[in-house]
Amino acid sequence: MLTPFGIALGTNLGDRLTHLQRGIALLKERVCPAALISGGIYETEPVDCAPGTQAFLNTVIEIEADCTPPELHAHLQAIEQVMGRPAVREKNSPRTLDLDLLYAGSFVSDDPLLTVPHPRLHRRGFVLQPLADIRPDLVLPGHAKSIREYLFLVDASEVRLIQKDWMKPC
Repeated sequence: MLTPFGIALGTNLGDRLTHLQRGIALLKERVCPAALISGGIYETEPVDCAPGTQAFLNTVIEIEADCTPPELHAHLQAIEQVMGRPAVREKNSPRTLDLDLLYAGSFVSDDPLLTVPHPRLHRRGFVLQPLADIRPDLVLPGHAKSIREYLFLVDASEVRLIQKDWMKPC
């Protein structure tokens, strides 16, 4: 059975656009999604990071795949490691690629290893803006507001659109 999964991608090291594209290519290889759509790419200044940290590029994709949320989460962690992100790292350290599972259909989990929907998604402009590009009317399990409504409640003024249609077709 196909499940819609929302995934946030972020990077702030090196050739950031290439890292996003490579991460999606690896995801396609590992999961073989039946469908994949993407929000725009947005740039944001780092928050609570070391001085001199490069700005982040962020986007959100939604895939439809025939796997469980824990299986997809394991794939996301493996892709991060392939892309050079150490399993043990300092909080807010620079990264070649960060992949966060935002939602998984109607699946809900409060397990500390896999909390879905993502517990801070509705407070992060850099996630809400690209998600609103593809699913503005989405209401997550356990939430009363849509992505569009949450976006109006956060300060997304620091979230700058870099490129709208950036992903190569499947």
